[in-house]
Amino acid sequence: MRIIKKSLFVLLALFLLLIVVFDIWGRITLGSLEPQENALRDDAANRVVLVSGATGSVGDGLLKAAVEDPEVEHIHVITRRSSPRIDAGVASGKVTMHLLRDFTDYSSLADALEEVNTVLWGLGTSSLNVDEVTYTRIHVDFPVAFVRAWLAARTAAPMAFHYVTGMGTDPEGDAQWARDKGRAERELAEMADGTGLRTFSYRSAYIRPTTERANPFTYVAEFLLRPGKLVITSKALGQAMLEISARTAELPNGTLIDNADSIAYADAYQSR
Repeated sequence: MRIIKKSLFVLLALFLLLIVVFDIWGRITLGSLEPQENALRDDAANRVVLVSGATGSVGDGLLKAAVEDPEVEHIHVITRRSSPRIDAGVASGKVTMHLLRDFTDYSSLADALEEVNTVLWGLGTSSLNVDEVTYTRIHVDFPVAFVRAWLAARTAAPMAFHYVTGMGTDPEGDAQWARDKGRAERELAEMADGTGLRTFSYRSAYIRPTTERANPFTYVAEFLLRPGKLVITSKALGQAMLEISARTAELPNGTLIDNADSIAYADAYQSR
């Protein structure tokens, strides 16, 4: 029994040491963007928002941020099923839900896309949950098809597409998931070039779910990773996206945004 206790203590110590090292790395390497002070904002830049993946842990927070933002007049949600937050938004009149089967075909949404200013794209899954072909379809084919349809319906700025790709995304990476998301980042930026659209990719670390979905473990993880700026709440991430959209002249198309950058823009949003 003493040996087991000692082994568990050693494992816990090693785990905490790893967290400390990771936090130090985050503090040193993350955060290359600084929100401009007294930045010019377009109050109409987020007038109509579209959210994808709103039933997931990340998308739920993105939707919450949009619903609570007074500058957002209406929200379109594309989804395969509903959720308590979507239902509440529909009941309030602020949200319109569009049930889709095929996320590569947006022909039924042409009228809605014509009025959308900002897209918060939280749709995604773990590479452990699906095969490689399905993963590529979800993380490359779906967003690329959406942006193609959006640009066919609208090219008038302000337009902003915010895509959660995740830390480790790399078009030249060893892992298939990293290459896929890196490829999507590049293709989306290339499609937007020369139009009224700006695309942003969020290479976030740990995204803590909303309070309605959080559990004790998620709060422990948040506590451990906060010193390294390696955690952000899903709602705060949505707020960062909305703030970046409103700052129409601040960040160029194709900007990559790490976790510390997201925190900085969420802080700017919350300090208004």
